Amino acid sequence: MAQSLCSRSPVNRLVFIWIPVLVLCTVNRSASGQAPFSFERPPIDYHNQPASNHITRLQKSLDAQENLWKYDSQRGYLPAILKALKISKTSQVLVFSKTSQQLRLINSRHPRALYYNDHSYVGWVQGGNVLEIITTDDKLGTVFYTLKQQQSRQPKFERDRGQCLICHASRRTQGVPGPVVRSLYTGANGQPAFGLGTFNTDHRSPFRQRWGGYYVTGSHGTMQHMGNKFFGENQLESEIDLAPGSNLKELDAFLNTSPYLSGHSDLVALMVLEHQVQMQNLLTLAQFEEITTTHYDRTLNKNLGRPAGSQSKLSQRRIKRVGEKLVRYLLFADEFRLQAPVTGTSGFTEYFAQQGPHDQQGRSLRDFDRQTRLFKYPLSYQVYSPAFGNLPAHVKRYVTERLQLILSNQDKAGDFPNLKPADRAAIREILQETKPALLKPVD
Repeated sequence: MAQSLCSRSPVNRLVFIWIPVLVLCTVNRSASGQAPFSFERPPIDYHNQPASNHITRLQKSLDAQENLWKYDSQRGYLPAILKALKISKTSQVLVFSKTSQQLRLINSRHPRALYYNDHSYVGWVQGGNVLEIITTDDKLGTVFYTLKQQQSRQPKFERDRGQCLICHASRRTQGVPGPVVRSLYTGANGQPAFGLGTFNTDHRSPFRQRWGGYYVTGSHGTMQHMGNKFFGENQLESEIDLAPGSNLKELDAFLNTSPYLSGHSDLVALMVLEHQVQMQNLLTLAQFEEITTTHYDRTLNKNLGRPAGSQSKLSQRRIKRVGEKLVRYLLFADEFRLQAPVTGTSGFTEYFAQQGPHDQQGRSLRDFDRQTRLFKYPLSYQVYSPAFGNLPAHVKRYVTERLQLILSNQDKAGDFPNLKPADRAAIREILQETKPALLKPVD
């Protein structure tokens, strides 16, 4: 949705090379000769399967005139769609890197605003022709839409047919359609120095590699990040100083924030965003992997005369591999340890934590720690999402049984040192009241 941990070693000089790869997002992929992704073919058949998600349901409401939207003279349909999707303005983060199909309108004075909740993301650019929307789907993982910023009696969402996948289906997204957070060395004009490399960021990323090309408001002590910083052409590596972009409470020195719904680009909202997008991509990967292996096994069983439903050894290995990736990420196994407390500025911290669900003691998987790690109870709140609930049978069984084993202190490998006995006990107690099915044997 927004901005690959690059293995290239740092260079001595930042050289800005404008590589128009993002322009391709507006070009028809088939016309460019790019081979289709595996999920674009059966059995997943991504583009030809009907979508079922918050946007399709919202469109049905609009078509039935059940939801007449007001058109804002300055922001178009942005306030209306955020209200309809129940997305809080406290989630706003501002991106000034040219990493959008509307890149010509984006720079440090006119950043793109992103808003999100557990399932949907909305991108708004001042003067832009469209709103950019990403939403999780019941069957397709993630689907991309645009909405024209033109007043209409019945606004129409347009589903992307492949252009977005050039940027949103790669190793950065686990090879499936999905959002991504990238950190780039970016100039004031919004142009990233792709030649230096970029960082794919999530909760595992070192703080110093995060948020290049973003504005960031909040406090984080002595830790430094790449946000609020412009990297000049031909700048020497030794001249890079991240300190001036640290611990900022407001952005007035950089831009006029009055056109935006909030004057913030909240640090905690950014950290949750990073965790969530990769979590959702892993859920999509697990779903697609089982669809693919089930199709393979069905064909193999038919050709070999095996009983229907038999699972091959190869498929078992593939499910185990993707399931283990999912479990480790769910439990924040490799999370970067904070060296200082972090605090946001927009009210997002309070808003997000209130969403629950809570147990009788008032505890929730959304409760923050913000001292040494992001969350107080390190199991992703995405276990409550439809994407997790709709995981196919084999991968759901693997993930559920692994979680039960780990949370009951029966994992012998010791692969989760971040989970102290008290953490595991608290998570089990919260789940017992808020998602008891996750602690029950899988049929």
